[in-house]
Amino acid sequence: MPVFDFSDVSYQKDTYECTYTIFRSDEGTPAPESPIMVLDNSLRRWKHHSNGVFTNPVKKTTFEFEEEDGAVSANILKIDARFVSLLKWLGENHIPVRLSGKNLEDGYAVYKIRETAFGSGTKLSAEDGFLQFMIERLLASHAPSEEVPDEDEEETGDDMKLTSLQSIKDFLYCAGRTLPDNIRLWSRRNFAVARSHEVTAEERRHAQRALSIMLNIQWKNNYFQSIDPAAARKILDEELYGMEKVKQRIIETIIQINRTHTLPAYGLLLVGPAGTGKSQVAYAVARILKLPWATLDMSSINDPEQLTGSSRIYSNAKPGIIMEAFANAGESNLVFIINELDKAASGKGNGNPADVLLTLLDNLGFTDNYIECMIPTSGVYPIATANDKTQISAPLMSRFAVIDIPDYTPEEKKIIFSRFALPKVLKRMGLKAEECIVAPDGLNEVIDIYKNTTGIRDLEQAAEHLAANALYQIEVDGVKSVTFDRENVRDLLV
Repeated sequence: MPVFDFSDVSYQKDTYECTYTIFRSDEGTPAPESPIMVLDNSLRRWKHHSNGVFTNPVKKTTFEFEEEDGAVSANILKIDARFVSLLKWLGENHIPVRLSGKNLEDGYAVYKIRETAFGSGTKLSAEDGFLQFMIERLLASHAPSEEVPDEDEEETGDDMKLTSLQSIKDFLYCAGRTLPDNIRLWSRRNFAVARSHEVTAEERRHAQRALSIMLNIQWKNNYFQSIDPAAARKILDEELYGMEKVKQRIIETIIQINRTHTLPAYGLLLVGPAGTGKSQVAYAVARILKLPWATLDMSSINDPEQLTGSSRIYSNAKPGIIMEAFANAGESNLVFIINELDKAASGKGNGNPADVLLTLLDNLGFTDNYIECMIPTSGVYPIATANDKTQISAPLMSRFAVIDIPDYTPEEKKIIFSRFALPKVLKRMGLKAEECIVAPDGLNEVIDIYKNTTGIRDLEQAAEHLAANALYQIEVDGVKSVTFDRENVRDLLV
């Protein structure tokens, strides 16, 4: 539910006075009942779709409607704190827009802003959907704790054509205090480097690339909406067979999130034999939390720099895997799936990758050598997998709640094969259940053949092999149905 905090704002600066009311909202979908702003309609009722411009910076509080009898001004009565800088930018650059709104008793409630035709004096970065991109980013952000004039943010316009730097500049101006303070300050410093002629072209290129990476990430706070435990349980039952202890622990985590609206202090470490569904558990949790996920395969990482990135002093410098995961996810809240954590202590010469993971897991922030800025990690939920927890260092183990996942029993494997693995393969191949039948003694033979292997991957491959053979007999030999008994199974799989 949106949270509104109305506070009157009245401050004097130079020759103008702003008298509109700022309200703070986390509403992600504007509507007349939860608008972006409210305009005065006491003298005239405005149209559902109305064109016009926000006036120049001298007035600040008005919108000039294009009416049949000429331009008519209306004061802004209330405005969502997230949009103050954007509206100021629209006004300063005289960008024509179309408002969609509804006349209510307390004013004209605007819930949509779209760009219209562009004049020669507009900022070209407003083209190509920049305004809509900006509005979507602001709606996905949280209300700033305060919104007051900032002398340091005042920047004069220039005559640059549409470039990445121009878009970055406009984005920083419009995003304002919806960005975390440290990222906002870092961005302004790097923007100064990117446009400076007192540094090398290489330094400018790196600064601009770093800005592009950072500002394309939606920086969210660590507040999490409540999750329906029943819906979470349904997802777990769809994705996982058995594993009642695992499911119970995940539901406990969900209930904890619902009480605190923050992620637990510890992630999950899933320990068990290969093929027992540890990664599947992690994907299910990401689905429940409605978060994007990223994977770190520790078996292929033997240098900490792969995780932390390289310094900009090198021409081929680049961010590390962790920073790239944030960039690919497009937001700062995500599930990090750390595969084969027991392989994390095998660094070669330049340090231990496990030490880098400690800073990520502590939720105190992570610094990439290329970006050179602390990344907030309070919205990161780590889920690690391992085959042998004795190979994991004590400091790493202390950052997780450990869940042991035992191998499946023969009876469980029978159920997984007949209810999940085989039907899934048949559906993918376009076969009906009656076209590929595994008799009871055939099922027993499948389980017996793979009794010394862990997990269910071999069972899934066996289902694939049997279904493919059935399809061959149906298509080539012209049979209508294939039944695999004990002898058939052994001939095919052994």
